[in-house]
Amino acid sequence: MNDWFEAEEHVERAHEAFQDGRWEDAERELRRALNLNPYRAEWHFNLGLTLEAAGRYADASAAFRACHELDTDDPNAPLCVGVNLLRSGELAEAIRWFEQAQKADPKNPMSYVHRIEAFGRAGDHDQAEVMFYLAQQVDPKNAMAYACLADSLVSRGQIDRALWCLREAAHHDPRLPGVHARLAQAYASTGRLERARQLFLRELRQDPGDIDSLLDLGVLLVRMNRVGEAAEKFRRVLELEPDNADAHFQLGELASRHGSVEDAVEQFGVVVRLESEFPGGRRRLAAALLARGHGPDAGMAKELLRDDTEAWRQRPEHFSPAETEELGIALLDAGLATEAREVLSALVRLRPEHVPALHHLSLACFTLGDRAAGLELCKRILRIDPKFVPAMHNMAVAYVHGRQWRRARYWVAQARRVDPDDPSLKRLGVKLAAHALAGAAAWLGGAVASLVVRRRRNTEHHCT
Repeated sequence: MNDWFEAEEHVERAHEAFQDGRWEDAERELRRALNLNPYRAEWHFNLGLTLEAAGRYADASAAFRACHELDTDDPNAPLCVGVNLLRSGELAEAIRWFEQAQKADPKNPMSYVHRIEAFGRAGDHDQAEVMFYLAQQVDPKNAMAYACLADSLVSRGQIDRALWCLREAAHHDPRLPGVHARLAQAYASTGRLERARQLFLRELRQDPGDIDSLLDLGVLLVRMNRVGEAAEKFRRVLELEPDNADAHFQLGELASRHGSVEDAVEQFGVVVRLESEFPGGRRRLAAALLARGHGPDAGMAKELLRDDTEAWRQRPEHFSPAETEELGIALLDAGLATEAREVLSALVRLRPEHVPALHHLSLACFTLGDRAAGLELCKRILRIDPKFVPAMHNMAVAYVHGRQWRRARYWVAQARRVDPDDPSLKRLGVKLAAHALAGAAAWLGGAVASLVVRRRRNTEHHCT
């Protein structure tokens, strides 16, 4: 009897801690209660809710499973198992639990709604639409069903249909969390930026502390060139969450954009300290350090880029083609041509006709003294884009270094037909003209000397 009362007291204290948002205290009290009496399904359910609130989705799904084992008639437990598996990325297992939830409570549309999301994230968009229509049969006005289908449609590029779904979702439930933000993102993707801005503001009027919406609105304002307002949104995020790496990163981007090198170094430095693997963090910090140009900065930049290169080697699939290209260019700018060649070569294998990658790879080859490889890459570029002036310029320079003056003059002439005002081409043309003039003068001097010699020989012959 004493154990029973003690367990109930732990549960009461857990409830108070949960209400106060003290997840660790709530978990500790519930586990103490379950140690005393592990057969109370509702306590396992409460533990699952606590772990879910703390963001520990895998542990939460285990707690909800324990609840389901003790009470197989509870229709909520399998649904909660599926939701937390979905958040953990275990899509196939989540779908199986949603099917169990449907059998337990066929009139609950949420087992279909969550499968719309699960199938959409798995790339099975046809099945996602099937789940949407099944959800409609149960509840034709379910706003979440429309919102989840919209995510699937956006991932397929069907923006107009997604906009219609999101408008329907907002119509059926104007207070659905995130619906106006999703609608704003869809409008932004179609270039309707002002409409997107208004929708983000509407979302924030409902939830002024919505960090994701504040960040997305800030990024949108940057696109609209309303930089001061964007910075204010990012600073507002930091007031709510001082360790938010995304906000620091965006402020660093704004500082770099406006040439505030010290601010950029500071903001990107915070990003790297908070999350060493933050996408682009090390590269941006390295670029800012190189721009500042203090004594030890170049060495620090190179170390950051070497770390980024090692991360790329370990998990290249975590780097998008754009990020891989950015890394290669950053390595090139830092004077790490060997690493740049490695990264850019891998990118070119994936995207063999991507001219910017081929161009920067050719620069890495030229920097390393591999003139033959650099020239071959330039020729490859010109087969793809016959008017790509940088490749013509680099070929001309390479031929100058190889003292192949005629070929160098040919490529300068070709490039100037495309861009007659390019200053680097003008300088190279002047240099080649000077060389030709010097060659002509040397030839003329030799011809005169030869003529003098012949005349002297003729004079000597007549005298004899």
